[in-house]
Amino acid sequence: MFQKQAAVFLYAVSPVHVGAGSAVGVIDNPIQRERHTRHPSFAGSGIKGALRHGFEAIGGDPTLINRLFGPPSQSGDLHAGALSFGDAQLVALPVRSLRGGYVYATCPQALARAQRLLSLLGTPVRWSVPTVEEGRCLVSNPALLADATKLHLEAFEYTAQSSKSLPELAADLATKALPADEACAFFRTKLHQDLVVLSDTDFAYFSEHAMLVEPHVRIDETTGTASAGGLFYTENLPPESLLLAPLMASATRSGQAERLEAEDVMFKLKTLIDGRLIQIGGDATTGRGLVMAKVVEG
Repeated sequence: MFQKQAAVFLYAVSPVHVGAGSAVGVIDNPIQRERHTRHPSFAGSGIKGALRHGFEAIGGDPTLINRLFGPPSQSGDLHAGALSFGDAQLVALPVRSLRGGYVYATCPQALARAQRLLSLLGTPVRWSVPTVEEGRCLVSNPALLADATKLHLEAFEYTAQSSKSLPELAADLATKALPADEACAFFRTKLHQDLVVLSDTDFAYFSEHAMLVEPHVRIDETTGTASAGGLFYTENLPPESLLLAPLMASATRSGQAERLEAEDVMFKLKTLIDGRLIQIGGDATTGRGLVMAKVVEG
């Protein structure tokens, strides 16, 4: 049983490819998605594996790796690790806007799930989750509107409505999700001002079709041209996306070293990743998978 819980916001700084394997379709290498919502997600096992792999690189004590994350499967001293990550669920997605460059789009479903997860992990929030009809949106920044009532995202036009609760919700989300340092000040302010709430249906469209899809070509060294079957398409979560994952900690179980209590385990990981840039997913050598972590404890 895990004794300590926290929430981890993951903010994409670069495109992120947490792959789901091959697929039959236009996109050869799709990203992971939830089955019921089709929202992009990060598997908890992938987050944990990425942190285990890069633990020493971000300043972690290498003697703690097996105790915190569990030993390799071929180890002769098998025991459970003291850390567990749940799947990261989508909170907000950057969507191109006619005004302001882009907005942080979300929906009542995503906000309600984030509210539930934060509350279950000991960080209750007083959000008033709004309701939005299809074809409409809630905004708090009138500078995003083309005229008094219209918001244009990609090729779509939405009738904008004001919401008294949205500024407070956006301010709380920006404070919780992004570090307080000066480097993130612009994005905290933009998340606060330019958060747009779409209906669940409209947001589902963007979460499916507003991803970054990149063509890749494998060159034959002999001919200098594309090799047979060398053209493929890879899907990425776009930069400025925001996800939320649960983090849980227990006492260490190795039995061969000094026991660390759950509070110590949580403290050691939090001090390493909170406000830090970490790498998740594939294509690391091409600059993919850079996310900024923010740990929120109850």
